[in-house]
Amino acid sequence: MIFSRKRAAGRHALDDRATNLPETAEGALPTPVEPARGPYDVTEAPDGVQRLDLGSLQIPAVPEVEVRVQADQQGVVQQVVLVHGQSALQLGVFAAPRSEGIWDEVREEIRQSLLADGAAAQEVEGEYGTELHAQVRTEDGLTDLRFVGVDGPRWMVRAVYQGAAATDPAAAGPLAHCLDGLVVDRGVEAKPVREPLPLRLPREAGEQVAAGDPAAGQAGTASASGGR
Repeated sequence: MIFSRKRAAGRHALDDRATNLPETAEGALPTPVEPARGPYDVTEAPDGVQRLDLGSLQIPAVPEVEVRVQADQQGVVQQVVLVHGQSALQLGVFAAPRSEGIWDEVREEIRQSLLADGAAAQEVEGEYGTELHAQVRTEDGLTDLRFVGVDGPRWMVRAVYQGAAATDPAAAGPLAHCLDGLVVDRGVEAKPVREPLPLRLPREAGEQVAAGDPAAGQAGTASASGGR
């Protein structure tokens, strides 16, 4: 898969440009240009891409990337982590208002929380806009984290890089391709702002959980199947 690596503004800026284009000579608006890369809304996602369908998130199949999904006994996904080499990418998706993005506000709350815990945190401009880089203390010592937020139409994706990709974006490699190709299916129902959008196990894994297989609900590897 080929993805453009250039991104100068957030999703809402792109959406605004698409909706405020000048009228043509005939008085009709030109057709909006599809974004060069994602995360995509399900209404604008490119066809013909193999993806792992987790409900609100669809993760593209990228070679050498392991998808680890942790779910409860009802098949509700609690955590999604992508792993490649010594780097990892944790994904979350949340409801947002129609009128504006929420990443700026969420990022500041994360920063304040980290500072309250004694962690160093600083804002850095990245490919998706303002990121938050932090260093936290864990059982294994100091751990670097890189928080990336992407505002979409009524949703926000929060991506947290760990390992080498946290300090060197160029090291993200295939994990960055996964974020670029991510698809969000927000649904049409009303949801409180910041509420996590529902994630579920793929059908086969969900059937294993329903059948009482305890391993199916634990963190493990899921493979992409099917496409749009």
